[in-house]
Amino acid sequence: MWYTKYKMQNPHWIACLTDPAPPSPRLRIEPLDVSLGLRKQACEAIKRAITEMDIYGHGEDIRLDERQLSQDLGVSRTPIREALSILEQEGFVRSIPRRGIHVVRKTKREIVEMITVWAAIEGMAARLAALRVLPADLAELRGFVEAFQEDPASQIGEYSDANMQFHKAIIRLSGIELMAALTETLFIHMRAVRAVTMTQDNRAQRSIVDHRNIIAALADRDADRAERLVREHTMGLAAHVEIHGDFLDIQTAEEPRRRYA
Repeated sequence: MWYTKYKMQNPHWIACLTDPAPPSPRLRIEPLDVSLGLRKQACEAIKRAITEMDIYGHGEDIRLDERQLSQDLGVSRTPIREALSILEQEGFVRSIPRRGIHVVRKTKREIVEMITVWAAIEGMAARLAALRVLPADLAELRGFVEAFQEDPASQIGEYSDANMQFHKAIIRLSGIELMAALTETLFIHMRAVRAVTMTQDNRAQRSIVDHRNIIAALADRDADRAERLVREHTMGLAAHVEIHGDFLDIQTAEEPRRRYA
């Protein structure tokens, strides 16, 4: 009797005792995309291949064959297609209707603008590096220079690579990771352009002299001089491209024949 009366007066409390507990909340988790790993690896591999290409040494367009890339990398065409989409967003390749995917080549004006941005970033990087450079850092920079003769004309390919490593090291020594990220795309095009310009107007020989002076400024912890020398050195390349860079604007009127192999 008393239970019936209590149940009528407290229905919600009794329900808690007798009704089944509500289900526990569940996390909303989407299935993993197993292609992400392949897509990333494909993207890095294609980007690395583009970096090693002679982008500006000829007048033909460079077409990327999706099927050939799939065969070379040993993966299906899906991660290749996804990787190319990412590379297009990053400005490395361009999709041309009815002509396929092509490696992006900058015009002379665009290259000069990129060098100007590079000079501004690396100049500040040199200023910051001068305040924190260590003996091991200076030894690394000297290694990029001293491995070559006064005139590295007979080792122009190797010196071109060492030259880019020298500039990347200065940016890294700034301690600002964002600087390295911002210049990553610039250096891909700069490497290709420098491979051509290094053979012109004794630039390789003069580059070694400039690099030694930059190292001396860093060793003296002279931030003003280090920044100025780096900026002048890089803007010297911009001036050179302005005068000798007409080859950058040469475009073939034929259908592109060169493919990634």
